[in-house]
Amino acid sequence: MPIKWSALQVSQAMDEVEHQLSLAEVFLDEAKAKAREARNTASLPAYVDDRLVRLITEIERIDHIKVAIKSVRNAIPEGAIEAERNRQKQGIQQNLGL
Repeated sequence: MPIKWSALQVSQAMDEVEHQLSLAEVFLDEAKAKAREARNTASLPAYVDDRLVRLITEIERIDHIKVAIKSVRNAIPEGAIEAERNRQKQGIQQNLGL
């Protein structure tokens, strides 16, 4: 049964999200390193260290984003992307024959 939404468009959007995420990872890794450096500050009170640990944990949640992307991809019905590509290809070929 064909779906009424574009699986291909959703898949391509996830490709773009993954690309943007890969660009952001470099900066997030750097931010995490800076926060870890801050934890090495002499005589750092525990309440500040706790907040730095929480900050580092929040930065590491980028993995949650990756899981969410995978979840979106898994929600696309199997074969829907290929079927849509085939329909588009056939539509282009038909238009060329006119």
